[in-house]
Amino acid sequence: MADANVQATIHNQILADKEWPVVKKPHPPFYFGGFAACAANFFTHPLDLLKVRQQTMKGTGNGLVHVVRGVFAEGGMLGFYNGMSAAVLRQMTYSMARFATYEELKKRMSREDGSLPFYRMAVAGIVAGAVGGICGTPADIVLVRLQNDGSLPLAQRRNYKHAIDGLVQITRSEGPRGLFKGAVPNVSRAMLMTGAQLCSYDAFKDLLLSTPYFTNGLALHFSASLLSGFVATTITSPFDVVKTRVMNAGPTSPYRSLLQAMVLIVREEGVRALYKGWTPSFVRMAPQTVLTFIFLEQFRGLYWNSYARHNCVKFE
Repeated sequence: MADANVQATIHNQILADKEWPVVKKPHPPFYFGGFAACAANFFTHPLDLLKVRQQTMKGTGNGLVHVVRGVFAEGGMLGFYNGMSAAVLRQMTYSMARFATYEELKKRMSREDGSLPFYRMAVAGIVAGAVGGICGTPADIVLVRLQNDGSLPLAQRRNYKHAIDGLVQITRSEGPRGLFKGAVPNVSRAMLMTGAQLCSYDAFKDLLLSTPYFTNGLALHFSASLLSGFVATTITSPFDVVKTRVMNAGPTSPYRSLLQAMVLIVREEGVRALYKGWTPSFVRMAPQTVLTFIFLEQFRGLYWNSYARHNCVKFE
């Protein structure tokens, strides 16, 4: 046993002393983005539920404290996790698709020296958002309805058992097209969200790295993702309100298009209605963005370390 340990130590020392070839970092698996978003969503789902409840309420009396009391009165602490199955399904469709598409487009749109101008980053983010929005719309509809069900009168509740049951019931009662109700505002929001969130994260990370105060590490990832969350929340809030209203509406929806829905909401409730739920949205978006990127960077780091050890290489 002692001889085996000595031989292993000598072998490891030889590998450590050996000059390993220097290569570019390989692209991590496409599903890391979805996994990272799911991990972050466990911590932020209650805030997303509060945002949806606020956005679907009309008139006054929809303050955050009022909504929190209502959710707790309906289901206790577990009430804040209504719709969790749909949230996981949404992240494994929407987030996985947009992260995977964004990384692939970045790879294809980079210059020969590996640099990527901001405008190309933005284009990659917008296109990736469209792909993610289309893939995630069915799960998003179920998520909005599950989260809002508890605020409806008993006779109007849909009572979906879980995400798959919701998809089945929507298909039966509203047809396959019902799964894509609100697709236009949802895809529009997703395009803005991904363009603002992913490319601003990359841009803020590059900007902070150019200062003498940051190196590649947790502090950098936290700061860049927090700034990214603020930008994304502010840009997407009006589309988020419209998306939530359209998806929560039944077969007799008063909303015919994205523009008509915005005009109707502003006419009936004022411009500020387009920013209903901004506070819980940012309070959710900030930790969601921070945690998603931190988890994603950790997954990438583990993957690259494992790849380097297994293939005996160093990275540029």
